[in-house]
Amino acid sequence: MMNPPGDRPRRQACLIVTSPSGHRRRIALEKTPFTIGRQPDNDLVIRDTRASRRHAQIIEEDGAYVIEDLESKHGVTVNGERIRRRALRPGDVIRLGFEDSDELTFTLEAPELGRLLENLPDAGAVPAAAQNLIKLRAVLEVARALQSSLSTDDVLAAVVDAALTITGTERGFLLLKEGEDLGIRVARDSSGMSLPKEALQVPTRLIHRALRERRELLSMNFDPFGGVRPDGSVANLELRSVVAVPLVRVRTSDPGETMTTSLNETVGLIYLDSRRASADLSAGNRELLQSLAIEASTILENARLLEQERARQALEEELRIARLIQQSLLPDRLPAGGWFRAAGSSIASRQVGGDYYDVIQIGPEAWSAVVADVCGKGVSSALLAALLQGAALRSAGEPGEIEEMFAQLNRFLLERTQGEKYATLFYAVLRSGGELEWANAAHCPPLVVRRSGAIELLEPTGLPVGMLESAAYEVKRERLAPGDKLVIYTDGLTEARNPQGQFFETPRLHRLVRENAQASCTELHALLVQELDRFTGGAPQADDVTLLVVEYQPESA
Repeated sequence: MMNPPGDRPRRQACLIVTSPSGHRRRIALEKTPFTIGRQPDNDLVIRDTRASRRHAQIIEEDGAYVIEDLESKHGVTVNGERIRRRALRPGDVIRLGFEDSDELTFTLEAPELGRLLENLPDAGAVPAAAQNLIKLRAVLEVARALQSSLSTDDVLAAVVDAALTITGTERGFLLLKEGEDLGIRVARDSSGMSLPKEALQVPTRLIHRALRERRELLSMNFDPFGGVRPDGSVANLELRSVVAVPLVRVRTSDPGETMTTSLNETVGLIYLDSRRASADLSAGNRELLQSLAIEASTILENARLLEQERARQALEEELRIARLIQQSLLPDRLPAGGWFRAAGSSIASRQVGGDYYDVIQIGPEAWSAVVADVCGKGVSSALLAALLQGAALRSAGEPGEIEEMFAQLNRFLLERTQGEKYATLFYAVLRSGGELEWANAAHCPPLVVRRSGAIELLEPTGLPVGMLESAAYEVKRERLAPGDKLVIYTDGLTEARNPQGQFFETPRLHRLVRENAQASCTELHALLVQELDRFTGGAPQADDVTLLVVEYQPESA
């Protein structure tokens, strides 16, 4: 297809047809409709009796390519999904209704490739070495273009095909390191057909040993007999020549720049052999082969980086969902009227955090409040915080029940973490008459804030839960007067840092609470969060920050 002068060249639509035996061929979509079927006058003839005479067609609509099922008997699938009509995207895999049919991969090639291939000089115009160099460059450009639309294995197969062409050998294998051995990734013959992995009868341990013991970065000597008397399976190979070229780890951090690494960072090799004739390893061909090996190494490194990026994105998505779930476990509404009121928040330093807080009404005249802080950060701490939340849902109301709940939580964590994970925990029950019963498992001492501005600390009454089997937790009592408040927080609040590395610190918290003792729980909570934001100036924090303010107001009951 030609373009008017001055127009931007269009990308060439193509189908890469891969037969069940592995043979690949490229067919350009020079016109549309482009018909596919068993009948000889189709643009792509499928030699399979199960294909319909007119099975499918590809048409062009508004610059896009669309495949249509022409009411075929077995249907058409794109990427495994049966379709009647669908727009195609580069890399889509088309099958004609049965798994063992030809595989048609839709691609859009860069226009520069066609010009590159068309401008190759005639065989007699340049010396043989120059011809090889030009052909190799074309192969590499094709490989780079195909990498954007085909799988890594398809591109590596093209690399092996090019290596076979350069050396004139009969069989080619691309092997990659798998722990202490080598695994076969691609196996091809000189006609472009795939080979079974068993076709490589030379023991991979011998190839691997030669790869480890080589002295040069991009070349190696390989004796198929391993320097010892050959056993029967190797002797029967009757090889005339063997070529092995290392694949090394490359760095592609800078656009357009490829940098090889040391001997120790080998990722595999290209192995070629022949029974009929010796490999052509003239100086020019050896250089071309090494250039091809670097290209294969670059492709593998790009595939590795792409896989890492996909894994990172998948993990971030899972953490995002985990964060949403964790946030949903926190109370969505806190009581704002009546004799018991509360305001709270929890901000994770990472995607998910190890802090947890809740308030639960355990009867018409009693509410419970709990704040926990699991040691460590990240997913494991978040999971443990969720388990603690489930274990604390029964909300003990009497002193004996509170002691038993702490003992059960302690055993629960010890059984599941063997002391490697523990949590600080504060639990309190406030009754309508102002009675406060509480226990503190090594948590930051909460503040009882009197209306007068006086502050009392509720010091720990036991060790963290999950640390020692013999730990005991004493329940203590306090009485709140109307307007008194209880400020419960995790150490992420007082240990928050500003950009200069200074801590928020406990004295600052006490001063702010004392100066605003007559504010409501909602106002005091908002003020503390605002002061913390102002102090940290948006600097990332190393720990989760959880704050819960409870207010006792019996006059409003």
